[in-house]
Amino acid sequence: MAESDLSIFLLALLAGAIRVGTPFLFVSLGECLTEKGGRINLGLEGILVTGAMTGYAVSYLSGSPWLGVFAAGLSGLALGLVHGVICSLPRVNDIAFGIALILFGTGLAFFLGKDFIQPSAPMLPSIPLGFWSDDTRVRSALNVNVLFFIGVALAFVLHWGLRGTRWGLVLRLVGDHEDSAQALGYRAAGVRILATGVGGFLAGVGGAYLSLYYPGSWNEGLSSGQGLMAVALVIFARWQPINCLWAALLFGAAGAVGPALQAIGIGWGYYLFNAIPYVLTLAVMVITCRPDRTLSGAPGELSLNR
Repeated sequence: MAESDLSIFLLALLAGAIRVGTPFLFVSLGECLTEKGGRINLGLEGILVTGAMTGYAVSYLSGSPWLGVFAAGLSGLALGLVHGVICSLPRVNDIAFGIALILFGTGLAFFLGKDFIQPSAPMLPSIPLGFWSDDTRVRSALNVNVLFFIGVALAFVLHWGLRGTRWGLVLRLVGDHEDSAQALGYRAAGVRILATGVGGFLAGVGGAYLSLYYPGSWNEGLSSGQGLMAVALVIFARWQPINCLWAALLFGAAGAVGPALQAIGIGWGYYLFNAIPYVLTLAVMVITCRPDRTLSGAPGELSLNR
């Protein structure tokens, strides 16, 4: 591989990590908040698909992609609140209802989104960071969507909020020791419902990114399991928002290997390289969730610890 080809490959890999990793970032930050409160939401896949459909439909009908993003977040908020409320009932299992939410969310999105598969909706804008270059490949690679920068800022805000604010302390207390939180007068169920709802909002925004920027369309195979992979990503990130940012970029880079190789003329094994994120997810789960390994950083009330 020539030096110029290596530079193009690394640039394409970086750009792909940002493009592919942005929805991972939003969904993982949402799940990090949810799990910090002691609840797991496996229904993120359904929320992600519903957010993608809602964002695309509202963008098409209103002509505003940002209104579509907000609507996608609200759809995620609604499904997150449903998950939070139902899982607060006695003898309801987080994992089982999360699987049901996947089926419900994807089914609802496919049913309501049939009329929006063909129409073209306004897309989200990007910032041309490669304006300085005459190379079209460089300019294309350095077109970065605004949502990525919002996600990066959000990761730092959540990192600060969980460590340095009262609501962060309450959320962590509920997630680590419910009895202590109740003894101090906090309603654990209410805190978890709110955290799950906010987590759903962020996952919905991640879905809007898929349909309104990359790949930038609405169809029934849009998500490719990113909602489920985000759960493994949060475990890999040890429930820390800043680590979720780096982990999202890592998962994004794994998904961008095939296109990056195509950028330098290597086309063999393209579909094989597309399997790298799934292999990485499996490896993370095998390495971090062994019976003889302690999940350092895991909230004490998570069912992973029980």
